[in-house]
Amino acid sequence: MSAKSDAQSETASAGGDDLFGERLVLNVFGMLVVVLMAAIFAQVVCSRLDINPIAEFATSWPVVGTRITLNSLLDAQWHLLVLIALLPAWLVWRRDGHVRVDFIYAKLAPGTRSLIELAGHVVFAAPFLFISIPAAWSFMESALRSGQGSNNDGLNDLFLIKSALPIGLAFLAVVMVVDVVVQIRQLARR
Repeated sequence: MSAKSDAQSETASAGGDDLFGERLVLNVFGMLVVVLMAAIFAQVVCSRLDINPIAEFATSWPVVGTRITLNSLLDAQWHLLVLIALLPAWLVWRRDGHVRVDFIYAKLAPGTRSLIELAGHVVFAAPFLFISIPAAWSFMESALRSGQGSNNDGLNDLFLIKSALPIGLAFLAVVMVVDVVVQIRQLARR
């Protein structure tokens, strides 16, 4: 179990336990897990029954184009996995659920924990996010400009999934900035 620092407790209780609509966020991502499982099931069944394409349309639809194929389902699985893993990462950080060596961290004084958190944010997280967010934005923008889609009859409009990267990193940056302020306030009180 994670040893929650005083500063993290302050963040969590600042506006109640559901300050950012966390329950709704978790429910949405829980539903995406169900959609992911349905896509896997559909791909396995359609593959076994040798059904490909699965559906064809007279007009082109966003993301899927004019047909849904086995490769479309495979692409959808990867895209859903990216969304499920990346976008709620800010919530893990805010809830202090990220990985650390808890058996050592728990024995430290609250001020020392705040100092370690602050140093980690400033030395590691901030430079990573400072470099990664513009790169992720360029990555998404390039896919949008080029109209990038799957080469193997999969999903179209890949900029949509690639936009999850700068969005997810931006959410992490916001939570990091809030946490830096909380850690500084915590240290100033000592």
